[in-house]
Amino acid sequence: MKYMLLTYLDEKAWLALTPEEQEREMNKCQPHIEKLLGTKKLLAGAPLHPTSMATTIRSKGGKRLLTDGPFAETREQLGGYTLIEADNLDDAIAIASGFIVDSEIATIEVRPIVDFSGVPAVPTEGKA
Repeated sequence: MKYMLLTYLDEKAWLALTPEEQEREMNKCQPHIEKLLGTKKLLAGAPLHPTSMATTIRSKGGKRLLTDGPFAETREQLGGYTLIEADNLDDAIAIASGFIVDSEIATIEVRPIVDFSGVPAVPTEGKA
């Protein structure tokens, strides 16, 4: 089963770290990443740019509204994602835990991905 690991962090605390400190934090995950690549459980993943580079899109009255930055003000922001293959929720939690060992700045949300295989594709012909 596929799971999405959503990594949240206090963006201000992250940006307050020096580039060397950020690199050290990221490198803590490298052995875990190598292990997951070896077992083919890591499917994709990447850190995200700061929320100051985000654009939020909404629709109101049939019109598209764009806003710079995140939609909600929260203490933690989405900092990255990881797509994994896991046997079950316990396995997914164990995999996620490997990313936050010795980290006080990150939180990971584990969410199963809905499997749409077997659902016929919706034709898009004539749609913009």
